[in-house]
Amino acid sequence: MTQKRLLAKTLGAEIAKHHSNLRAIPKQPRPEIVDSALDDLTCSRARALITSWSTYEPTPLHVLPSLAHEIGIARLFYKDEATRFGLGSFKALGGAYAVLHSVAEKISTQRGTATDIEALMTGQLNEAAGEITVVTATDGNHGRSVAWGAKNVGCRCVIYMHAEVSPGRQSAVEAFGAQVVRVEGDYGESVRQAAQDAATNDWLLVSDTAWPGYTDIPRLVMAGYTVMSTEAMNQLPPTVTPTHVFIQGGCGGLAGAVCVDLWHRYEAQRPLFIVAEPVPADCLFQSAVAGQLVNISVTRESIMGGLSCGEVSLLGWDILESGADHFLTIDDDAVGPLMKQLAQGTGDDPRIVAGEAAVAGLASCIAASTDTDLRQTLDLNENSSVLVFGTEGATDPAVYRQLVGSVADDLL
Repeated sequence: MTQKRLLAKTLGAEIAKHHSNLRAIPKQPRPEIVDSALDDLTCSRARALITSWSTYEPTPLHVLPSLAHEIGIARLFYKDEATRFGLGSFKALGGAYAVLHSVAEKISTQRGTATDIEALMTGQLNEAAGEITVVTATDGNHGRSVAWGAKNVGCRCVIYMHAEVSPGRQSAVEAFGAQVVRVEGDYGESVRQAAQDAATNDWLLVSDTAWPGYTDIPRLVMAGYTVMSTEAMNQLPPTVTPTHVFIQGGCGGLAGAVCVDLWHRYEAQRPLFIVAEPVPADCLFQSAVAGQLVNISVTRESIMGGLSCGEVSLLGWDILESGADHFLTIDDDAVGPLMKQLAQGTGDDPRIVAGEAAVAGLASCIAASTDTDLRQTLDLNENSSVLVFGTEGATDPAVYRQLVGSVADDLL
């Protein structure tokens, strides 16, 4: 048994389903619909503002030579979001930025004059902001970002969580002063309830999922995410352009944002883009197979809670329909073992705190590398340079300890 096959067997990493996207347009400029979904100017504005925040620091891009060798590729880069703004997740970039902009816009509408973003950020408009309530649905990380953003600008915040969200993630949101409302059903039900109550109460809905008639705020959220992907590209060695990106799916907002940012930078030379989802929450996979946006009901929660989405973001899909080259689904079996291996470190690789949703891209890369046919289809070989995004750290320490074991105590 080869080293890489031994690794995959140890981790339990397998690809459940694979779909090659015939609508993808590799090695070509961006189509108009992609720029309409998320243009470079919107992303640049988000990056300029977020990187000006006093607490901003780039997160690390780890090089994992030992793991790359084990899976038979030239280079493996892991963008580690575990320290982002002290919130432990890339979501800190999107929700808080969207709160800032949308609250400023609402105050402008109420007053009939333009709102100074700097004045809002420094607390000079707390009285006006205090009359506004922002609301969203979350399975944890987006809600934490929105709650943090609401606290920063001085407005009220209500967060909707579905039944399977852990108590630890609820407590983390409440620590920023947000009110949590529990909703029976899956994530989609919490999204619908949040939207309905926002309309009824004249609250400001700050969702990371876009649907027809609701795109402006999710576009801001996605633009914030490109801080992460731009940092990663800037941190790569000057002579290295990634050949492959494996990224987790969810509703498609993250994957769409990263895909378009890579397209902005590398144009027709953008890397092969592979989207990975949990088996029970494969709305992007199903959309790719059907050739149109497909929403599903999540009847079984994945351990990768942050990816347990049944409803596709319209903006994300507008990008991924032509920008994602392949769609994969993976089981939960590899998640805990891979989190533990990252925590322990492999050979010369650093020890990494990776949450449940953080490892989907890496797990799918490992699993794909052991499938001879799929490895050939993806042109994954000893010359490949792979970039993955570790989108969260131990955002729920209790769940992290449960999955990683005693090693977790050393790292936490």
